[in-house]
Amino acid sequence: MIPVSFAQQRLWLIDQIEGRSPLYNLPFAVRLRGELDVPALRAAVADVVERHETLRTVFPVVDGVPVQQVLPADEAEFGFEVVDCGPADYPARRDAAAATTFDLAAELPIRVTVFTLAPGEHVLLVVLHHIAGDGWSLGPFLRDLATAYTARQAGGRPGWEPLPVQYADYALWQRELLGEESDPESLLARQLAHWREALAGLPEELDLPADRPRPAVSSGAADGLEFRLDAGLHAALLELARTHRATLFMVLQAGLAALLSRLGAGTDVPIGSGVAGRPDEALDDLVGFFVNTLVLRTDTSGDPDFTELLARVRETQLDAHAHQDVPFERLVEELNPARSLARHPLFQVLLVLQNNEPARLGLPGLEATPEPIGMRVAKFDLNIGMEETFGPDGAPAGITGSVEYAVDLFDRSTVVSVVERWGRLLAAVAADPSVPVSRV
Repeated sequence: MIPVSFAQQRLWLIDQIEGRSPLYNLPFAVRLRGELDVPALRAAVADVVERHETLRTVFPVVDGVPVQQVLPADEAEFGFEVVDCGPADYPARRDAAAATTFDLAAELPIRVTVFTLAPGEHVLLVVLHHIAGDGWSLGPFLRDLATAYTARQAGGRPGWEPLPVQYADYALWQRELLGEESDPESLLARQLAHWREALAGLPEELDLPADRPRPAVSSGAADGLEFRLDAGLHAALLELARTHRATLFMVLQAGLAALLSRLGAGTDVPIGSGVAGRPDEALDDLVGFFVNTLVLRTDTSGDPDFTELLARVRETQLDAHAHQDVPFERLVEELNPARSLARHPLFQVLLVLQNNEPARLGLPGLEATPEPIGMRVAKFDLNIGMEETFGPDGAPAGITGSVEYAVDLFDRSTVVSVVERWGRLLAAVAADPSVPVSRV
């Protein structure tokens, strides 16, 4: 048996404590127009499951701890269902399928549903459990699915080269890399020492402008909205970042921390963010749960101008990335914050700027377009995702964003107001970064 990775261990533990839940489902849907070869598609999914061991892994308990059990390809029975439904029934049935939970000890962490809406019109829904994949994983999954479907439709099998490593190799390597905490010279011991100091005295809960008191137990119910920063502001923020030897993400984080302080969150503002967690190129084409979470603590005290605040954020982010190997799950164990079923530990606001290639599916003879999914769950109070867009000449064309928010806490109008104020603050500091954030 193979040990689980640290990230898998935390998700397994959440599953044990809270019960089966769609909270860590990763659904992805594509609308397909044209003649879909369903048998070829099913065979292609089987090919991808065979290629990526993590998709045919279950998590039984041995001697009280979870382990990875990789099933042989000929025993890897995954969920694959074809559903005929009309356009009126489809949204509810799609969202119900996206929210169907997994039995991690017995079921493979992948489920596929093909909705037949009309002749020549289908929707492919793939649901992964987060224990087996992350956002980056959708890229290699869909590329391999397209390769396999093309080969199967032509009557053959995909002729790809074997993957250089599998997720089980990574899980073993991760434990070897980090070493034992009892060894003061180990990477784990040294990085944990950094985080103990960096996050000492961290507030247990960020005081956000909520419309309702936090319930004792989060319902997980969420809603979302989309927004956009225009091309002019995009260009101005990039220029601000270049001038101050920072990244666009640093500028966005500094602006968000300043905004939250202005809205009553105090001057100690922890914001979570993700890193890909794939330190070797051999992992780039692998489906698996690699992403790690960093806690970015922002000090807004003393009414700094934005230039000073950005310098603080830059230093914090560089330190965080230099100590990114400690799994967030291990960090939570070490810092041992007050546990609550009402909030995420260490931070409640997540900010991510996507910089990986969007996952796309290209199947021969079919027009494929991403399909929105209505099913939402609230892992955080506010989950903000952003992505840059560029024109044909490479010029900044705007930043698209989305906010997923906990409806236990917020009305939609409040979140709209927060987003609008953030945009105004960013525009003001881009025009004059010497202004104290209290005067924006």
